[in-house]
Amino acid sequence: MSQPFPPGFLWGAATSAHQVEGNNTGSDWWAAENRSGSRLGERSGDACDSLHRWPEDLDLVAGLGLTAYRFGIEWARIEPEPGRFSLAMLQHYRQIIAGCLQRSITPIVTLHHFTCPRWFRADGGWTAPHAPATFARYVAAVVPILGGVRWVCTINEPNMVAIMHAATRKASTQQLTASLPDPDQAVTAALIAAHRAARHELADLSEVRSGWTVANLNAQAAEGAAQRADDWRRLHEDQYLAAAAEDDFVGVQAYTRAIIGPAGQQPPAADVRRTLTGWEFYPQALADAVRHTAGLLPRVPILVTENGIATADDSERVEYTRGALTGLLRAIGDGIDVRGYLHWSLLDNYEWGSYRPTFGLVAVDRDTFARTLKPSADWLGGVARANALPAD
Repeated sequence: MSQPFPPGFLWGAATSAHQVEGNNTGSDWWAAENRSGSRLGERSGDACDSLHRWPEDLDLVAGLGLTAYRFGIEWARIEPEPGRFSLAMLQHYRQIIAGCLQRSITPIVTLHHFTCPRWFRADGGWTAPHAPATFARYVAAVVPILGGVRWVCTINEPNMVAIMHAATRKASTQQLTASLPDPDQAVTAALIAAHRAARHELADLSEVRSGWTVANLNAQAAEGAAQRADDWRRLHEDQYLAAAAEDDFVGVQAYTRAIIGPAGQQPPAADVRRTLTGWEFYPQALADAVRHTAGLLPRVPILVTENGIATADDSERVEYTRGALTGLLRAIGDGIDVRGYLHWSLLDNYEWGSYRPTFGLVAVDRDTFARTLKPSADWLGGVARANALPAD
């Protein structure tokens, strides 16, 4: 084995509620998927049926030797109508938390992972003046079920939420392989206010560390575009990291890099190796993101809340993850405070319009929902149990 990771380092896998639970009918994403003429190629439908099969999913996490599981609490299920909360769904998520604790798994809870209740979107969404207070009301309803939880992510990838809002406003779908629009600044301000309001609601839980997760885009300058890349990075990423300066931790989420030329973001070169999402195969994205984040927030602990690859070749998943973790270990050796690594994702799940990009450590049969461990799952479980990378 190589140099070990720090004692107590968290090893886990991540999911999000809409992507794995299924039939999230009260959410804005469900409405978008099922709208006539929707640009989304596939509907989430039953997803992975984790709404009912979550005990099996937790057994997989525990059986692999992983010590952490990141999952989402779905706002649309908790508050199906404004100010009306489902006691049954609160108890459902409490049971998942208890299931983690019973299996010695550290639960890492995400309160907002892209989806909102339909009524919230109809009322103006994040552009409504009362949006932060509305989000805080939902968080306050969730607080009583969080006993035993140590890590809470308030909002997942606020920069992508603001970018998606801008893309939707332009009636276009954009991916990382295309040029990302500039994030909507009004939505950005609302998300920062909502994040701070959520942290205020969580403050009475003294054992909880709260923060948000940022999509680290790893902006790199093409020749002659250093200033353009700096400006692009500040707008698309750094303003969201700056908002985490007083947080208990910040979540780093990295997959690839963005090349910025004089005119803005460029597509990957035609001859580069790509993943199923069309992104450049770039394992060093994780270390780059961790180092950049630590440079901006030297006193804020880092939790890698997402990192992975969409591939149909599971050996490629091991290759990518080994490369990412090798770079992460070097960053830790250089003194950066990283508390854990959560692989995206536990399951092959719904990737916001398509089931084709398979990120999972576990395959899911689309008809029977049977879970099948991939070799990459066993590999990562071995790393977790040893708390070190294999020497080879």
